[in-house]
Amino acid sequence: MASPTDTPLSTTGWIRVTQVRSSIGTKPKHRGTLRALGLRGIGRTNVLPDRPEIRGMIARVPFLVDVTSAGEDEKG
Repeated sequence: MASPTDTPLSTTGWIRVTQVRSSIGTKPKHRGTLRALGLRGIGRTNVLPDRPEIRGMIARVPFLVDVTSAGEDEKG
């Protein structure tokens, strides 16, 4: 039986998430989602694994962020 640590992360891609609009005036849940994505201001970027949980958070705030693909060497 395989444990969750046996699956390599390299099989999932990486995405670069950049905050492009201010969270001022948005709902508290939207601000919390940005914080959970690791974004704290306009122009801030974070490289995250391309997983369904992350995609779900991005789907909550698509008007505040810009998403591009990131290479394997950019994750560190």
